[in-house]
Amino acid sequence: MRNDDNILKKFGLRVQILRKQRNLSQEKLAERAGLHRTYIGMIERAEKNITLRNIAKIAEALGVEAYELIK
Repeated sequence: MRNDDNILKKFGLRVQILRKQRNLSQEKLAERAGLHRTYIGMIERAEKNITLRNIAKIAEALGVEAYELIK
């Protein structure tokens, strides 16, 4: 597995965990972040390489600092 693939998987899993802890659907998280609902699913499945802007949007929608998504 390439290192960047591993990073995407870890990031996607972290988003999914935080989203579920907050009882948010992918659709609700997407709405809060101003993103498309399918995009959230693609991030959680590590199918998309996310931009810093979208990391910030998702972090704000989850109520965490952006660095907390990259653990």
